[in-house]
Amino acid sequence: MSGSTTSTKQTISTVERAVEVLLLFTRVESDSLGVTEIAGELGISKTAVHRILNTLRTSGLIYFDPLTRRYALGPAALALGNAYLARIDIRDFALEPMRRLVERTRETATLSIRTGATRIYLDQVTPHREVKMTVPLGQQFPLHIGGSSKVLLAFLGDLEREAYLADQRGNKASADSRPDTALLRQQLTEIRQRGYAVSFGERQEGAGSVAAPVFDRDGGVAAVMSVCGPAERFRPAVGQISALLLMETAELSRRLGYPHR
Repeated sequence: MSGSTTSTKQTISTVERAVEVLLLFTRVESDSLGVTEIAGELGISKTAVHRILNTLRTSGLIYFDPLTRRYALGPAALALGNAYLARIDIRDFALEPMRRLVERTRETATLSIRTGATRIYLDQVTPHREVKMTVPLGQQFPLHIGGSSKVLLAFLGDLEREAYLADQRGNKASADSRPDTALLRQQLTEIRQRGYAVSFGERQEGAGSVAAPVFDRDGGVAAVMSVCGPAERFRPAVGQISALLLMETAELSRRLGYPHR
C-alpha cells in the first residue's frame, strides 16, 4: 500500500470521527459535553477526541467553555443549520412522502398550509385509478371545516385559536355557516390528543380524509398532510391509512428539524 493511499484513508477516518463527534451533540439532552463523555459514547480515545475538538473549535463548529472545561456546538454549527432550513421548500420535501402514501393507499395525498384565517391546498398527488379525489389548489377554506383545516386550528396557540373562534361566533353570515364552538372545541382537543383528524363529508360530500400535522423545528405546524378518497372506499381503511400517514409526517417533521416525533 502506497503512502498516499494510507494518508487518504487516515484523512477519511478523521473526517468520519469528526462528523460523529458533531452529531453526538445533536443526540444528547445536555447542552455541553466533556472529553471523557464523548470518548465513552463514541468508543474512541480521549487523545483523539481532544484533537478533533481542537480542529472543530478553529472553525467555530465547537465552543469550549474554559470555566467548566466542557464543549458545546458553536456559532458555525448554528449557521449551517440555518442555511439548511432557509433552503427548505416544504413542497419539495413533502413530494416523496406523498408519493409513498399514494402508492401504499391508492388514494390521493394532499399538502395544505395556513394563510391567516384560512387554509389552502399547496400540492396533491393522485393515484392511477378511475375513481379518485382531487382538490382545488390555491383555493381558500375556513379553518373549522374539514380534516386538514381542523388540524391547523387544533395546533394553533390558545390565543390565536380562541380569537378565530370568537370571530366565527360574531360572523354576520347565516347561522348554518357558523360552527358550534362547544362541539368544535371538543373536536380540536381530540385532534391534539390523537395527533390527527378524521373527516367524512365535511368539506365535500361523499369524501373521507385523514389529516396530520407536519411540525417545524420550533414546534409550529409547517403544513398538514392528508390522504383522501371516496367515503365508501375510505371508511374501512381509516386505521391503516392513519398509521401510514403518521409515519410519513413524523419523518418529514424530523427532516424539518422537529426533534420530538
